Amino acid sequence: MDFGMPVLIEMKSLEENVDLCRELELQFVELNMNLPQYQIERLENTAYFRRIAKQAGIYFTIHLDENLDIANFNSMISDAYMETVKRTIDIAEKLCVPVLNMHMNHGIHFTLPDHKVQLFEEYFDIYMEMFHKFIELCEKQAEGTNIHICIENTNGFQRYEKAAIEDMLKSSMFSLTWDIGHSHACENIDEPFIMKHEDKLYHFHIHDAIGKKDHLICGTGEIDFRQRLGVAKKQNCRCVVETKTVNALKQSVKWLRKTINQETF
Repeated sequence: MDFGMPVLIEMKSLEENVDLCRELELQFVELNMNLPQYQIERLENTAYFRRIAKQAGIYFTIHLDENLDIANFNSMISDAYMETVKRTIDIAEKLCVPVLNMHMNHGIHFTLPDHKVQLFEEYFDIYMEMFHKFIELCEKQAEGTNIHICIENTNGFQRYEKAAIEDMLKSSMFSLTWDIGHSHACENIDEPFIMKHEDKLYHFHIHDAIGKKDHLICGTGEIDFRQRLGVAKKQNCRCVVETKTVNALKQSVKWLRKTINQETF
């Protein structure tokens, strides 16, 4: 298994993140498109990113914007996100990026006197139509590549999201990311769905959690890392050590090396 790190908010430049990646002897850095440094126009300077990666002997994965809203009913918004993913696939091909990580967007809900109505649930046919369009676009754009778009669990997949994910997973280019901290924080509600599709696991985000508090230093919480990383190893997944500070990352990597005897780590 390969282990990597996310870009950290403390580090303003790509070079700082890559230097830390090398210091910790990790294999990759996950670029995050929520940050201004890694917006599409910046990433399209692929010569720069390719040079940095080659010099350091590492590679990149990319975390798509967490606001990604493929099924937004405003076509100008959904089209913008479609175009963003299309252009990011081109970048991934040029940079030999194996994984684009994405979140599902729950969408807007209306609060009625006795319950909430999720609009994507209410207008399910439109929602699914947009995701079928998304699948078609991604398959066409990534044809001939080995790029995987990995769908990450967050705070519990909604019914309509599971339906869309089921259809995405029918395509060879879509896989799953298991964020074990998110999973723990919502009482592992998504675990049965994830394990139903265990053969589609391709990417992991790892951090510890206590109750609903996650992104903790590995080894300081309640997660059974041996069990979780056993699944990752079985499926030959790469793992992002997704703590949020330099200190937490260093402590997590140290703990993982001491506790989990991974020859490749």
